[in-house]
Amino acid sequence: MADIPHSTETLTAFDGTPIQLLCWTPPAGTTPRAVVQIAHGMGEHAGRYDRVAQALLQAGYAVVANQHRGHGPLAQAAGTLGDFGPGGFTDVVRDMVTVTEWAKQRHPGVPLVLFGHSMGSFAAQLYALDHSAGLAALALSGTTATDLLLASRGTDRKLEDANKAITTARTPFDWLSRDEAEVDKYIADPLCGFTMNKPSMVSIYASCARTAEPGAFRALRPELPVYLFTGERDPVNHNLDWFHPLVRRMRDAGLRDVTVKTYPGARHEVLNEVNRGEVMANLLVWLDRISSNGYGN
Repeated sequence: MADIPHSTETLTAFDGTPIQLLCWTPPAGTTPRAVVQIAHGMGEHAGRYDRVAQALLQAGYAVVANQHRGHGPLAQAAGTLGDFGPGGFTDVVRDMVTVTEWAKQRHPGVPLVLFGHSMGSFAAQLYALDHSAGLAALALSGTTATDLLLASRGTDRKLEDANKAITTARTPFDWLSRDEAEVDKYIADPLCGFTMNKPSMVSIYASCARTAEPGAFRALRPELPVYLFTGERDPVNHNLDWFHPLVRRMRDAGLRDVTVKTYPGARHEVLNEVNRGEVMANLLVWLDRISSNGYGN
Protein backbone atom coordinates (compact mmCIF):
# COMPACT_ATOMS: atom_id res chain seq x y z
CA MET A 1 0.00 0.00 0.00
CA ALA A 2 1.32 3.43 -0.93
CA ASP A 3 1.87 5.99 1.81
CA ILE A 4 -1.29 7.81 2.85
CA PRO A 5 -0.74 11.51 3.58
CA HIS A 6 -2.05 12.82 6.85
CA SER A 7 -4.91 15.25 7.15
CA THR A 8 -4.89 18.11 9.64
CA GLU A 9 -7.68 19.00 12.05
CA THR A 10 -7.84 21.92 14.45
CA LEU A 11 -9.54 21.16 17.75
CA THR A 12 -10.39 23.63 20.48
CA ALA A 13 -8.96 23.05 23.95
CA PHE A 14 -10.89 23.66 27.17
CA ASP A 15 -9.45 27.19 27.36
CA GLY A 16 -9.97 28.05 23.70
CA THR A 17 -6.42 27.26 22.61
CA PRO A 18 -6.27 25.66 19.14
CA ILE A 19 -4.91 22.11 19.05
CA GLN A 20 -3.39 21.11 15.72
CA LEU A 21 -4.00 17.42 15.12
CA LEU A 22 -2.41 15.23 12.45
CA CYS A 23 -4.55 12.26 11.37
CA TRP A 24 -3.54 9.18 9.39
CA THR A 25 -6.72 7.33 8.46
CA PRO A 26 -7.17 3.97 6.68
CA PRO A 27 -9.00 3.99 3.34
CA ALA A 28 -12.74 4.64 3.36
CA GLY A 29 -14.78 1.62 4.32
CA THR A 30 -12.00 0.17 6.48
CA THR A 31 -12.54 -0.13 10.21
CA PRO A 32 -9.20 0.29 12.02
CA ARG A 33 -8.09 -2.36 14.49
CA ALA A 34 -7.41 0.46 16.95
CA VAL A 35 -6.60 4.14 17.03
CA VAL A 36 -3.03 4.84 18.13
CA GLN A 37 -2.77 8.27 19.75
CA ILE A 38 0.82 9.57 19.71
CA ALA A 39 2.21 12.06 22.24
CA HIS A 40 5.51 13.41 20.90
CA GLY A 41 8.54 14.49 22.89
CA MET A 42 10.09 17.81 23.87
CA GLY A 43 11.64 19.98 21.21
CA GLU A 44 10.11 18.08 18.28
CA HIS A 45 6.71 17.77 16.62
CA ALA A 46 4.01 15.33 15.54
CA GLY A 47 5.04 15.38 11.89
CA ARG A 48 8.22 13.47 12.73
CA TYR A 49 6.07 10.38 13.35
CA ASP A 50 4.95 9.96 9.74
CA ARG A 51 7.12 6.87 9.19
CA VAL A 52 5.73 5.26 12.35
CA ALA A 53 2.20 6.21 11.32
CA GLN A 54 2.63 4.71 7.85
CA ALA A 55 3.75 1.40 9.37
CA LEU A 56 0.76 1.44 11.69
CA LEU A 57 -1.56 2.20 8.77
CA GLN A 58 -0.13 -0.73 6.84
CA ALA A 59 -0.96 -2.94 9.83
CA GLY A 60 -4.54 -1.72 10.00
CA TYR A 61 -4.41 1.04 12.62
CA ALA A 62 -5.55 4.66 12.49
CA VAL A 63 -3.18 7.24 13.99
CA VAL A 64 -3.67 10.67 15.54
CA ALA A 65 -0.92 12.93 16.90
CA ASN A 66 -1.37 16.45 18.23
CA GLN A 67 1.19 19.21 18.49
CA HIS A 68 1.69 19.89 22.20
CA ARG A 69 1.49 23.40 23.54
CA GLY A 70 4.72 25.26 22.83
CA HIS A 71 5.44 23.00 19.86
CA GLY A 72 4.64 22.83 16.16
CA PRO A 73 3.79 25.37 13.46
CA LEU A 74 1.15 27.25 15.46
CA ALA A 75 3.57 27.85 18.33
CA GLN A 76 6.27 28.88 15.88
CA ALA A 77 3.94 31.41 14.26
CA ALA A 78 2.90 32.76 17.66
CA GLY A 79 6.48 32.98 18.93
CA THR A 80 5.75 30.56 21.77
CA LEU A 81 8.02 27.63 20.93
CA GLY A 82 9.24 26.24 24.24
CA ASP A 83 6.42 27.72 26.34
CA PHE A 84 3.47 25.65 27.59
CA GLY A 85 1.70 28.79 28.75
CA PRO A 86 0.34 29.60 32.21
CA GLY A 87 -1.32 26.22 32.72
CA GLY A 88 1.95 24.37 32.25
CA PHE A 89 2.23 20.62 31.74
CA THR A 90 -1.22 20.01 33.21
CA ASP A 91 -2.74 21.67 30.15
CA VAL A 92 -0.63 19.49 27.84
CA VAL A 93 -2.24 16.42 29.41
CA ARG A 94 -5.71 17.97 29.25
CA ASP A 95 -5.20 18.56 25.52
CA MET A 96 -4.42 14.86 25.10
CA VAL A 97 -7.75 14.02 26.73
CA THR A 98 -9.47 16.33 24.23
CA VAL A 99 -7.73 14.49 21.39
CA THR A 100 -8.88 11.14 22.77
CA GLU A 101 -12.48 12.33 22.95
CA TRP A 102 -12.31 13.54 19.34
CA ALA A 103 -10.72 10.28 18.14
CA LYS A 104 -13.39 8.19 19.84
CA GLN A 105 -16.11 10.24 18.19
CA ARG A 106 -14.41 9.90 14.80
CA HIS A 107 -13.92 6.13 15.26
CA PRO A 108 -16.80 4.98 17.49
CA GLY A 109 -16.34 1.63 19.17
CA VAL A 110 -12.68 1.36 18.11
CA PRO A 111 -10.13 0.73 20.91
CA LEU A 112 -7.61 3.50 21.61
CA VAL A 113 -3.93 2.88 22.39
CA LEU A 114 -1.92 5.76 23.86
CA PHE A 115 1.73 5.91 22.79
CA GLY A 116 4.03 8.50 24.33
CA HIS A 117 7.68 9.18 23.60
CA SER A 118 10.07 10.92 26.03
CA MET A 119 8.26 13.99 27.40
CA GLY A 120 5.15 12.57 25.74
CA SER A 121 5.66 9.40 27.78
CA PHE A 122 5.69 11.50 30.97
CA ALA A 123 2.40 13.05 29.89
CA ALA A 124 1.05 9.60 29.04
CA GLN A 125 1.92 8.32 32.53
CA LEU A 126 -0.05 11.20 34.05
CA TYR A 127 -2.92 10.71 31.60
CA ALA A 128 -3.17 7.05 32.52
CA LEU A 129 -3.47 7.78 36.25
CA ASP A 130 -6.87 9.36 35.63
CA HIS A 131 -8.09 7.83 32.38
CA SER A 132 -6.88 4.22 32.12
CA ALA A 133 -10.45 2.93 31.97
CA GLY A 134 -10.79 4.46 28.51
CA LEU A 135 -7.49 3.12 27.21
CA ALA A 136 -7.05 -0.20 25.44
CA ALA A 137 -3.28 -0.15 26.05
CA LEU A 138 -0.34 2.11 26.88
CA ALA A 139 3.05 2.22 25.13
CA LEU A 140 5.99 4.30 26.37
CA SER A 141 9.31 4.81 24.59
CA GLY A 142 12.40 6.74 25.70
CA THR A 143 10.81 6.89 29.12
CA THR A 144 12.07 7.11 32.67
CA ALA A 145 11.12 7.55 36.31
CA THR A 146 10.80 11.33 36.20
CA ASP A 147 11.67 11.89 39.86
CA LEU A 148 15.04 10.18 39.37
CA LEU A 149 15.67 12.24 36.23
CA LEU A 150 14.92 15.47 38.11
CA ALA A 151 17.09 14.52 41.08
CA SER A 152 20.06 14.21 38.73
CA ARG A 153 19.36 16.81 36.06
CA GLY A 154 17.28 19.58 37.62
CA THR A 155 15.21 22.02 35.57
CA ASP A 156 18.00 24.16 34.11
CA ARG A 157 19.42 21.65 31.64
CA LYS A 158 19.10 21.99 27.88
CA LEU A 159 18.42 19.14 25.48
CA GLU A 160 22.02 19.32 24.27
CA ASP A 161 23.27 18.54 27.77
CA ALA A 162 22.23 14.92 27.25
CA ASN A 163 25.05 14.69 24.72
CA LYS A 164 27.59 14.50 27.54
CA ALA A 165 26.86 10.79 27.66
CA ILE A 166 28.21 10.38 24.10
CA THR A 167 32.00 10.17 24.15
CA THR A 168 32.58 10.60 20.41
CA ALA A 169 29.85 13.09 19.52
CA ARG A 170 29.71 14.52 16.00
CA THR A 171 26.89 17.00 16.78
CA PRO A 172 25.13 18.32 19.92
CA PHE A 173 22.27 15.88 19.28
CA ASP A 174 24.06 12.57 18.75
CA TRP A 175 22.36 11.35 21.93
CA LEU A 176 19.16 10.94 19.93
CA SER A 177 20.33 8.21 17.54
CA ARG A 178 23.33 6.46 16.02
CA ASP A 179 21.85 7.20 12.59
CA GLU A 180 23.69 10.32 11.41
CA ALA A 181 21.10 11.09 8.73
CA GLU A 182 18.30 11.10 11.31
CA VAL A 183 20.30 13.38 13.61
CA ASP A 184 21.02 15.76 10.73
CA LYS A 185 17.32 15.88 9.80
CA TYR A 186 16.47 16.79 13.38
CA ILE A 187 19.08 19.57 13.47
CA ALA A 188 17.86 20.99 10.15
CA ASP A 189 14.22 21.04 11.27
CA PRO A 190 13.22 24.53 12.52
CA LEU A 191 10.58 22.93 14.74
CA CYS A 192 13.14 20.80 16.60
CA GLY A 193 16.00 21.26 19.02
CA PHE A 194 14.64 23.77 21.53
CA THR A 195 14.28 23.30 25.28
CA MET A 196 11.22 24.40 27.22
CA ASN A 197 11.55 27.60 29.22
CA LYS A 198 12.12 27.44 32.98
CA PRO A 199 8.46 27.73 34.09
CA SER A 200 7.47 25.01 31.64
CA MET A 201 10.27 22.72 32.81
CA VAL A 202 9.30 23.26 36.43
CA SER A 203 5.70 22.42 35.56
CA ILE A 204 6.72 19.08 34.03
CA TYR A 205 8.38 17.88 37.19
CA ALA A 206 5.75 19.37 39.50
CA SER A 207 3.01 17.56 37.60
CA CYS A 208 4.94 14.31 37.30
CA ALA A 209 5.54 14.13 41.05
CA ARG A 210 2.24 12.24 41.13
CA THR A 211 3.76 9.30 39.26
CA ALA A 212 6.50 8.93 41.90
CA GLU A 213 4.09 8.66 44.81
CA PRO A 214 4.10 5.20 46.43
CA GLY A 215 1.58 2.99 44.69
CA ALA A 216 0.64 5.70 42.18
CA PHE A 217 0.15 3.21 39.37
CA ARG A 218 -2.49 1.33 41.36
CA ALA A 219 -4.81 3.92 39.83
CA LEU A 220 -4.43 2.12 36.49
CA ARG A 221 -6.79 -0.74 35.75
CA PRO A 222 -4.69 -3.86 36.49
CA GLU A 223 -5.50 -5.50 33.15
CA LEU A 224 -4.15 -2.55 31.11
CA PRO A 225 -1.44 -3.83 28.73
CA VAL A 226 1.70 -1.68 29.01
CA TYR A 227 4.74 -1.76 26.72
CA LEU A 228 7.93 0.03 27.76
CA PHE A 229 10.78 0.13 25.25
CA THR A 230 14.00 2.09 25.14
CA GLY A 231 17.62 2.14 24.09
CA GLU A 232 20.18 0.84 26.54
CA ARG A 233 22.32 3.93 25.87
CA ASP A 234 19.53 6.45 26.40
CA PRO A 235 20.72 9.40 28.53
CA VAL A 236 17.14 10.25 29.51
CA ASN A 237 17.00 7.11 31.65
CA HIS A 238 20.74 7.09 32.39
CA ASN A 239 21.42 3.93 30.43
CA LEU A 240 18.45 2.14 32.05
CA ASP A 241 19.31 3.17 35.65
CA TRP A 242 16.07 5.18 35.87
CA PHE A 243 14.10 2.96 33.50
CA HIS A 244 13.99 -0.22 35.57
CA PRO A 245 12.60 1.55 38.67
CA LEU A 246 9.65 2.70 36.56
CA VAL A 247 9.07 -0.88 35.41
CA ARG A 248 9.22 -2.12 39.02
CA ARG A 249 6.76 0.52 40.19
CA MET A 250 4.25 -0.54 37.58
CA ARG A 251 4.59 -4.22 38.33
CA ASP A 252 4.54 -3.65 42.10
CA ALA A 253 1.31 -1.70 41.62
CA GLY A 254 -0.33 -4.88 40.35
CA LEU A 255 -0.28 -4.28 36.60
CA ARG A 256 -0.54 -7.77 35.11
CA ASP A 257 0.69 -7.23 31.56
CA VAL A 258 3.85 -5.12 31.52
CA THR A 259 6.10 -5.91 28.55
CA VAL A 260 9.65 -4.55 28.48
CA LYS A 261 12.07 -4.36 25.56
CA THR A 262 15.50 -2.73 25.61
CA TYR A 263 17.88 -2.35 22.67
CA PRO A 264 21.65 -2.71 23.17
CA GLY A 265 23.60 0.28 21.89
CA ALA A 266 20.48 2.23 20.94
CA ARG A 267 20.04 5.80 22.12
CA HIS A 268 16.97 7.92 22.85
CA GLU A 269 14.86 7.79 19.69
CA VAL A 270 14.69 4.05 19.10
CA LEU A 271 12.14 4.50 16.32
CA ASN A 272 14.74 6.62 14.48
CA GLU A 273 17.65 4.32 15.28
CA VAL A 274 19.75 2.24 12.90
CA ASN A 275 17.68 -0.79 13.95
CA ARG A 276 14.33 1.02 13.72
CA GLY A 277 12.89 -1.74 11.54
CA GLU A 278 13.36 -4.20 14.39
CA VAL A 279 11.91 -1.72 16.90
CA MET A 280 8.83 -1.07 14.77
CA ALA A 281 8.32 -4.78 14.11
CA ASN A 282 8.37 -5.50 17.85
CA LEU A 283 5.86 -2.73 18.50
CA LEU A 284 3.54 -4.24 15.89
CA VAL A 285 3.95 -7.72 17.39
CA TRP A 286 2.93 -6.35 20.78
CA LEU A 287 -0.07 -4.54 19.29
CA ASP A 288 -1.12 -7.71 17.48
CA ARG A 289 -0.87 -9.77 20.66
CA ILE A 290 -2.87 -7.44 22.83
CA SER A 291 -5.53 -6.88 20.17
CA SER A 292 -5.91 -10.64 19.79
CA ASN A 293 -6.33 -10.88 23.56
CA GLY A 294 -9.00 -8.19 23.67
CA TYR A 295 -6.69 -5.57 25.21
CA GLY A 296 -6.86 -7.19 28.62
CA ASN A 297 -10.64 -6.88 28.87
